[in-house]
Amino acid sequence: MLDVETIRGRFPALGRRKNGQSVAYFDGPAGSQVPESVAEAVAWYLLHTNANCGAPFATSRETDATLASARRAMSDLLGNDDPDEIAFGPNMTTLTFSVSRTLSQNWQPGDEIIVSRLDHDANFTPWVLAAERAGATVRFIDVHSEDCTLDQESYTNALSEKTRLVAIGLASNAAGTINPVAKMAEQAQSVGALVYVDAVHAAPHQRMDVRSLRCDFLVCSAYKFFGPHVGILWGKRELLETLLPDKLRPAPMSVPGKWMTGTQNHEGIAGVEAAVDYLAAIGGSPDEAPRRERLNRAFEEIGRHERQLSDHFLRGLLGLPQFQVWGITDGSRLGERVPTFSLTHSSKTPRELSEQLAEQGLFTWSGNHYALPFTETLGLEPNGTLRVGCLHYNTIEEVDRLLESLRAIGASPRRHA
Repeated sequence: MLDVETIRGRFPALGRRKNGQSVAYFDGPAGSQVPESVAEAVAWYLLHTNANCGAPFATSRETDATLASARRAMSDLLGNDDPDEIAFGPNMTTLTFSVSRTLSQNWQPGDEIIVSRLDHDANFTPWVLAAERAGATVRFIDVHSEDCTLDQESYTNALSEKTRLVAIGLASNAAGTINPVAKMAEQAQSVGALVYVDAVHAAPHQRMDVRSLRCDFLVCSAYKFFGPHVGILWGKRELLETLLPDKLRPAPMSVPGKWMTGTQNHEGIAGVEAAVDYLAAIGGSPDEAPRRERLNRAFEEIGRHERQLSDHFLRGLLGLPQFQVWGITDGSRLGERVPTFSLTHSSKTPRELSEQLAEQGLFTWSGNHYALPFTETLGLEPNGTLRVGCLHYNTIEEVDRLLESLRAIGASPRRHA
């Protein structure tokens, strides 16, 4: 079983207190807390090896080695065999805009792309804008409102030989739904379409394997899996090599450099490797097994613990009828979701709820969570939802505190300005 108390001791932020109680971080979907080892890796780079790439002197060579080592770590996390298929960038959104602009150079009127109404807007709007500029048609995958899963029939109906790209999320950052990406990718590729997967929200929760997912591109962000603010792009080598992204003339034409515009966040990339190593350490020490094997073990333990948290939270909500959960609530289907929950109250706005929870040291988010396709489709604008997200450092005791507060806040009269 996951040793949660030992894990929590690695995160200095978890020692924060408010009103004499420990703060409970249920804001993980917007960004996880960082273990001390990651902060130390960032500081070490800045203090000892800070330089730009490509020079013959020591610190530059050490920087080159840092980036290469981080690419190997990300290959272990994502399950690909070629570290040069990994490119770093400022964030997932910036990387997706770059790829969308590049791919759309080859689109024309009559071509079609497919996006999902369950996705974060960063895997929606860049593709819509690119299609509009190319004169291509955008088709949509609908959402089942009763459990916030993708309507597979609408997806099948949207696919055709005109489809050039399908953009889907591995897990919803609003409802927590895990999408059947491998199956959907197989369908897309049967008609010759490329598949672009947003794994930002899935990355801290489940083991990823780009080969098993059958995708052509995958993006994630380290600040969601206990690292710094760095975006990561994986793409099949043949695509990364043949496509021509916007780049400066002196920049490399080889991968991965052609996809990494400008000087990168080297200290952040050092922290990316440390974040992967933190996760691997949950599965054992380096002398026990290779990093990939330890990552397998780690995510098995993380998954078990997070399913316990999900089950406990959903059972507790059964006694709070004034709250509606947007997403899968069936305890037998916990394998189809991550522990991220969107709630609405019968009379109070998500913002009111989040503010009152914050007063009690319970950190949550309110709004559309940048999952605007989701909140628009389900009629949740303009207020959105109260989002509660658990990560593996959260505990049953924290969930109980949250449920107790929701019970008290939900039953209390609405505040008036």
